Parts: sequence; C-alpha cells; structure tokens
Amino acid sequence: MVAFTLRTAVTSVPPLTTAIGQDIALPSWLIGVLGMLPTALFGLAGLLTPLLMRAWSVEAIAVAAMAASGLGQAVRAVAPETGTFLAGSALALAGMGAGNVVLPPMVKKYFPDRIGLVTALYVTIISLGTTIPPLVAVPVADAAGWRASVGWWAAVNAVAILPWLSVWPGRRGGVPAASPETGEGGSAPRPRVVVRPWRAPAAWALALLFGCSSLNTYTMFGWLPSILTGAGLGAADAGFQLALFSGIGLPLSLVVPVLAARLRNPFPIVAFGVVCFAAGYAGLWLAPGSATWVWTTLAGLGPATFPLALVLVNLRTRTHQSSGAVSGFGQGIGYIVACAGPLPAGLLHDATGGWGATFAFLGATLVVLAASGWVISRPHFIDDHPRVVEPVAEPASSRRGFGSRAPRR
Repeated sequence: MVAFTLRTAVTSVPPLTTAIGQDIALPSWLIGVLGMLPTALFGLAGLLTPLLMRAWSVEAIAVAAMAASGLGQAVRAVAPETGTFLAGSALALAGMGAGNVVLPPMVKKYFPDRIGLVTALYVTIISLGTTIPPLVAVPVADAAGWRASVGWWAAVNAVAILPWLSVWPGRRGGVPAASPETGEGGSAPRPRVVVRPWRAPAAWALALLFGCSSLNTYTMFGWLPSILTGAGLGAADAGFQLALFSGIGLPLSLVVPVLAARLRNPFPIVAFGVVCFAAGYAGLWLAPGSATWVWTTLAGLGPATFPLALVLVNLRTRTHQSSGAVSGFGQGIGYIVACAGPLPAGLLHDATGGWGATFAFLGATLVVLAASGWVISRPHFIDDHPRVVEPVAEPASSRRGFGSRAPRR
C-alpha cells in the first residue's frame, strides 16, 4: 500500500495540464518545472531521510511521508493560484521521495528471508501506481472536475497509513524478536550506530547504478516520441511506442529482484540491461522508422538495472539500519544524477540538428552504468567497510517514533 502511493502525484497531473491552465495560471515554464520536480525532490529527500532515521523508526517516517504526500495533493487540489499549486506539488513529491527511501529497509526489517520476492512485489506495485493515475485522470476530471481528479489520491494515502498504526508501541504483547537494536529476546539494548555509506566505494557504485539507470529511462520518457515523429511516425504511433517502452518494465520488476536474490553475483543482469540499451539506441539512431518496435522493445529491456539496484540495497547490507542509510544515499545521489539526462539530451539535439550526439552521451552513461554494476554486484556487504558503521554512545532505547521493535515471528 505504501508502494502504490509513491507515484500518484507524479503521473496524475500531466494529462490535466490544459484543464488546470484554464483555472489557474500554468505557463509552459511551470510545466517544465513540474517535470523536473520529481527527480529533484526524490534526490533531496533521499539525502535527508537517513538523517531522520537516526531519531525516528522507518514506520514513523513512512507514515509521515504518506501524510505529507496526501496533504500536498489535497493542497494543490484546492489551490487558488500558481504558487500554492507548486507548493502542494513540492510537499507531495518530497513525501514520496521519503517513502522511496524507507521501503527497502522496511523489507529488510520485516521480510529478511524474502527480500527478492517482496522487493519484486513492491516494485511491481510502484509500476501500477505509475500507470493507473494517468489512465483515470481525464475520466474523473470530466465527471467531477480537475480538482477532484488531482485531490482524491490524498484519500489513498490516508487509507495506506492505517495498517501501520497497528505497530504502535504497546499494541503487541510479549517479548520482541531479536533485532540489531536489541539482544536476543530484546533483553539487552545494543549501542546505536551511525551508518556513513558515502565512505564506501560500493555505495557510490550503487548510487551510480541507480542514477544511470534512471537517467536513461527518464531521457527516453522525454524524447522517444520526438525521435520517432522526427523519423516520420505519426503522433499516435509514437505514443504507442512510448507505452511499449514503459510497459516492458512491469514484467521486469517481477522477475529481476527474485532472480538477483538467487544469484551470488548478479552482474549478468547489468550486462543484459546495458546490451539492450545499446542495441535499442543503435536502432533508434540508425533506422528509427524501420522495425521500430524491435528497437523500442530492446531499449525498454534496458531498465532491468533499476529493480536490480533496489534489491541490491538489501542484498549488500546486513541490517535494516544500514539498508536505510544506503537506500537514502543511493537514491539521493541517483535521482540527482537522473536530473542531468533529459535536458542535456535535448540541448545536444538542438546544437547538432540530429540525435547522434544525444545517443553518444547516453552511450557514455552506459559505460558508467556497467562499471558501477560490476563493483556493486560482487558479493560483499557495504556495512563491512571499516569506515561505514560507527557506534555512538546513545542507546537504542532513546530513539523516538513508533514501530522501532522488530515484528514477532
């Protein structure tokens, strides 16, 4: 349920920009800003959320993130002018960015023996939460207005919060299970630790794997229709090819995390993604109007590296605290890197009059993707690096927030 809320504010608005613009001022520059906000705020939230994890539990942060996201969507639904609409969007996207970060450590905490399966489930649900809002946005707006179409997703956030209230302290009897914060049976608290992933080369490799995967994906989202219409395809055909590119991600999100969890070294998945990206780009550059569906399909298989990066957050850490810190660092740096994709791709096209320079730029990022994938795929744990995990004097019992205990098994 958390996963389903993590993209609704991103994809529910683009189909409604014309209707919104008839009610409040929505100039083209603001539409461009709204297009850049998701990756920018996801990156910022990724870097800041691990700081909150030092004081709050992952459950508390998840509830706060969903509440912020729901509030932001409600604010922009009633926004009387542009500034309020932009502020509501920023609040909603910041909440979703924090939710992105806490999902991997929650999987690590509650399902340590089913990481691949549960990761596959939540990544697939994220894909559904990305696909459904634009499909229903216009019909709901036609029936009840754009404000209702934008704002009703806040109710979904409210519903998603309710199950997490069941892990409030004191709701469960008995002795908590062992966790990294307590001794066996929860009897002896251990010293709290601070995890500093930026000190580990493998964490930087994971961040670049996140970043280059997202950079290539968002660049294709932004420019694939232009590439194809420039090659002579109609707008409807180009839209179908974009849907094909994005739709291939659904089966990938089901298969890749489960497969990666079974492999000691999942670098073959990285190699598969890089080769598919490269082959698809070559076809889209040299023969975009011929066998277009083949090139689009190949390029659509490239983002197999994104669900791989998500599951590696847990496969390359020992505790959910480490997972949270690595998740925030990897996604924070990764989404900031992703921001540097669509704009340079368009500028290179405008400067050269063709797409060759753009595909050369993307090809260079694939080299970085392959190298970073090689480093993080090797079997080791990021928190085993001697400078990453540092104990501090404050005991775990002083942590605020609910749900800090591990669930009973």
